[in-house]
Amino acid sequence: MSVVPGALFTDLYQLTMAQAYHQLGMGETAVFELFVRRLPPQRRFLVVAGIEQALEFAAGLGFTGADLDYLAGLGRFSRGFLDHLAALRFSGSIHAMPEGTPFFADEPIVRVTAPILEAQLLESRLMNIVHFQTLVASKAARCVLAAGGRYLVDFGLRRAHEASAALFAARAAYLAGFDATATVEAGRRFGIPLSGTLAHSFIEAHASEAEAFRCFACSQPGATTLLIDTYDCRRAARRVVELAQELKRLGSGHGIGSVRIDSGDLAAQAREVRAILDAGGCPEIRIVLSGGLDERAIESVVARGAPVDAFGVGTALDVSADVPALDMAYKLQEYAGLPRRKRSPGKETWPGAKQVFREYDADGRYTADEVRRHEEGGRGEPLLNEVMSAGVRVGPQPTLATAREHCRRQLAALPAALRSLEDGGGYPVSISAQVRAEAARLDESLLKA
Repeated sequence: MSVVPGALFTDLYQLTMAQAYHQLGMGETAVFELFVRRLPPQRRFLVVAGIEQALEFAAGLGFTGADLDYLAGLGRFSRGFLDHLAALRFSGSIHAMPEGTPFFADEPIVRVTAPILEAQLLESRLMNIVHFQTLVASKAARCVLAAGGRYLVDFGLRRAHEASAALFAARAAYLAGFDATATVEAGRRFGIPLSGTLAHSFIEAHASEAEAFRCFACSQPGATTLLIDTYDCRRAARRVVELAQELKRLGSGHGIGSVRIDSGDLAAQAREVRAILDAGGCPEIRIVLSGGLDERAIESVVARGAPVDAFGVGTALDVSADVPALDMAYKLQEYAGLPRRKRSPGKETWPGAKQVFREYDADGRYTADEVRRHEEGGRGEPLLNEVMSAGVRVGPQPTLATAREHCRRQLAALPAALRSLEDGGGYPVSISAQVRAEAARLDESLLKA
């Protein structure tokens, strides 16, 4: 059965609440905000991603006849409510940070303003999309910083949590600065450059490694990449030199652009292979490393001075292995023109519709953020922009390439301390006096209720 996410990709309680709102006639405007309560210890910043797909979902929100038939069969929804859902479309507005923007705890990255029933029905899928891509983009950004300008490829398809996760992971990684993906459908869907080599099985299927190298190189147009750690890297590197020289003499248009090492002491083997390639007159052949890499492994290889040109990152990236989930929430901040506030211990929220303002120093580096009421104004750059109004997309819709370039500039503007992978001090995010005063007034009124 084909699985295409639609309106029923939601939690049951979104629909039970929606029915109650409908029956009670509660149709006033609500403001919900999506944010992360606290950063994981392993993250000093996060990177917004998935906004484009979230907006596509909001713009296409609607229940099909099959959806409504299924809900009717559950026996818990009234005919009047189901008729209401049949005509429902998202009619509200959405403000969001641009994809690729670094952000911090307590900062709204998406603000939804709509009749409460509509805003509520966006929650589960919106969080599902933005949470995952933000998770992967944040991991990818750390790899980009660790790699120091070296080429990065997403190799994570086979370990991703099913097809959509693999596609969105490739997209999020490219947005954050990766250069290519091995996932062909992501190349078609999002225009991401493709990169890939061959598997150990191809080598093993031939009578000799030398024969396998020759057959594969001659089957590929232009310069290809050969996997050299099936048996012995140093011996394979010498065979690569022999084949490269042979192909040059033949002038057939085939060649070897790079070699990939996928196991063992990667830094040490890279040095040995580089020496063999250079001594054999092949300084142009690049070295690609892969095999269980993450940002800390990349940082270690780079710090050891290994002559590496590119990294392939798979499992650790696509499942964000060290931080598989964020404490992300989508909470009501205002209803019927009045601020609202959750006071659950450890999960308190700041009331009202808010904006994030970011200040920079003379060199264009971030210095501090402040969360204020959206109408406050003041110093700094407002980060939330209106991207949907009356249920329709507004303003220029950035391409993935545009978002990627935005992310590159934003990562370059991070304070030096935040660019480090080491744990350290945080980034200053303050809550404005007006927001704090509003929270205090609400707390006082709640005590009297």
